[in-house]
Amino acid sequence: MCLPMAVRVLHVITGLGTGGAERNLYNLLAAGVSAPDEVAVIALMDEGSYGPRIRALGIEVHALGMRQGIPAPWTLPRLGALVRRFAPDVIQGWMYHGNLMASLAAWLCRQRPAVSWNVRQCLYQIERHKPLTRWAISANRRLSGGPRAIVFNSRLSRRQHRDFGFADGAAVVIPNGFDTAAVAPDSASRQQVRERLGFTDEQRVVGHVARCHPIKDHPNLLRACVTVAERMPQARFLVVGRGVDFDAPELAGIVPDEYRPRFLLTGERDDVGELMLAMDVFCQSSWLEAFPNALAEAMACELICVATDVGDSDYILGTSGRIVPPRDSQALALALLEALNEPVDRRRERGREARERIVSEFALDQVVGQYRQLYRRIGLPEQIGRLRSEPSSESASEASSEPASGPSTRP
Repeated sequence: MCLPMAVRVLHVITGLGTGGAERNLYNLLAAGVSAPDEVAVIALMDEGSYGPRIRALGIEVHALGMRQGIPAPWTLPRLGALVRRFAPDVIQGWMYHGNLMASLAAWLCRQRPAVSWNVRQCLYQIERHKPLTRWAISANRRLSGGPRAIVFNSRLSRRQHRDFGFADGAAVVIPNGFDTAAVAPDSASRQQVRERLGFTDEQRVVGHVARCHPIKDHPNLLRACVTVAERMPQARFLVVGRGVDFDAPELAGIVPDEYRPRFLLTGERDDVGELMLAMDVFCQSSWLEAFPNALAEAMACELICVATDVGDSDYILGTSGRIVPPRDSQALALALLEALNEPVDRRRERGREARERIVSEFALDQVVGQYRQLYRRIGLPEQIGRLRSEPSSESASEASSEPASGPSTRP
């Protein structure tokens, strides 16, 4: 009997709304990390915006309908039924809650598939997380010796979790990957996008992409932008992300009324790559990250970037941009002004350097290859075990009158 090389992978993720982990899962699936009939996705909550997109790839998507922050033991029978029907070789968890449910799902499966976790953030101040998230992190730590692999998307994240007490023997770092053909500079489109957004050739646009969340530190961003606005009349600010509003409680009063016309707050958009073409400098203002997707995408668009020194930002940037301390609006403003005032030729040179780094180190096809290798390494032994437990075709014909004693084959 020939050994099948396809590894059936079941992904278990908290939800499929707009977020970095969700987008990276979609990117991997769209890039063909697994064949559509060898992969399925279970969302603990709802399908969000990515569920329909994943289903459009021909991949099964199931949402358990859990509510955020509320344990739902009544969903376990359905989870168990889905896992047993799909019969995965590997169950890949995503984020802390998804990791726990991936381990639980493996126990609900007769064939005990290999479990891989995926940790998507750094651990700076665990006490700042919500109580249920703190519990999930601690539970991950206690159970971290069980998974066959623990994937971190950041080198710093791996070190911090190891120092926090996570088992490190199965740890592996696989960075986020980017489709550098789809995310790329385009001078003709840049001009069109700038005109559509109302930016003139003389204006210099600082861009920012993030949902309004405390870790993204929009107050830090806006304070820095106000300083830039005071010193550079031609500066404009393109701020993209769900929930970013001058009247939001955490942002109220930061930007004086006279500067607000120079800000364009777009809200959540699904054309971020196109909007980046309108920017001259990209800014990351977070106080906590692991692997910041928007930073890498901006680099792929040949933007000169200024980022806070969190997660793997410094490593991702290399020598192409500027790093400043987190929560230091003055340092952020000065770095933005330096970048905006650089000669155009120098900005272009830095932009090309930034893109070359993403193409060489973080291209999506490279990352897809790393995940495939991981799944073959931890998943194929499960297939071997199942094949050995199944009767050969000759034995099966001899025993056709008797019920099979081994585990059932997958459909």
